[in-house]
Amino acid sequence: MGSGAWSTDVYRAASAYRKATGASAFAYSDGGARTVHPTLDPGGVAARESRDSTEHPQSLAVAVLFDVTGSMGGVPRTLQQKLPQLLGLLLRKGYVTDPQILFGAIGDATCDRVPLQIGQFESDNRMDDHLGNIVLEGGGGGQMMESYELAMYFMARHTSIDCHQRRGKRGYLFVIGDEMAYPKVKAREVRKIIGDDLDEDVPLRAIVDEVRRRWDTYYLMPAGSHYAGNRRILDFWRDLLGQNAVELDDLDAVCETIATTVALGEEACDLDTALADLRDVGAGDAATTVSRALARIGADRSPAVRGTLPAASGHADQVTRL
Repeated sequence: MGSGAWSTDVYRAASAYRKATGASAFAYSDGGARTVHPTLDPGGVAARESRDSTEHPQSLAVAVLFDVTGSMGGVPRTLQQKLPQLLGLLLRKGYVTDPQILFGAIGDATCDRVPLQIGQFESDNRMDDHLGNIVLEGGGGGQMMESYELAMYFMARHTSIDCHQRRGKRGYLFVIGDEMAYPKVKAREVRKIIGDDLDEDVPLRAIVDEVRRRWDTYYLMPAGSHYAGNRRILDFWRDLLGQNAVELDDLDAVCETIATTVALGEEACDLDTALADLRDVGAGDAATTVSRALARIGADRSPAVRGTLPAASGHADQVTRL
């Protein structure tokens, strides 16, 4: 997957049509669907693939998975509205040349009907279709834990990405939520939802270590969510991910934060340049939030010259990441 190219004009035309006709950007969910859409069903999937091609020779996998339980219901709608800025920042400012983006949704496997939804890596407007097919269940168990560990299991064992396999570069995984993960990946939930037969449960720490070997993994906790600012939850994720557990004080800055994080990770620019780029594309309101959220990460990056993206090396130990 990953062919084609994103068109802001196509996206805007689709948005204008929905507005004119009163159609929802999340027609599948808003139409009453309570089962996973076939395009997002993780059951029986061997691997979601991000591949190099003649059209996209330097593919870079970027996955954004967000909690869609009750406390986070507004996040996917905000992401859908902000997509042009995310793609525009990644492409127009030269941060990356061939991003391939996957969207997915996380619920609670102990009680939700649709606890995991995983789209495909896309380079064109089909990623908008995947967002539109997400079921916004609004469930969750109310115990400050959701099934983030199940999503990480899928990303660790059911994705295949050429940026890592061919060039030793990890992809980027962003988990957006406001609660903790369960302490282990439960074999019975994996069997029911994904279809794998595991001999035993997998401890959370083990699956986090496994997913981070191929994915530069971040946890984003946005303001406006039910547990925003909860120190227990932030400490939980910082114990797992260190400085990659990031607190956002403005939900509307989620996409700008993701784009800037990728820019810093690719050493395409330093934080000051990235913030100037946000203002240049009319996203200056997000710059303050991004600056606060990524100050520590940005300080650890060496300034780089725009346009000199890392060349394909084929050696993992030559790639500098967090």
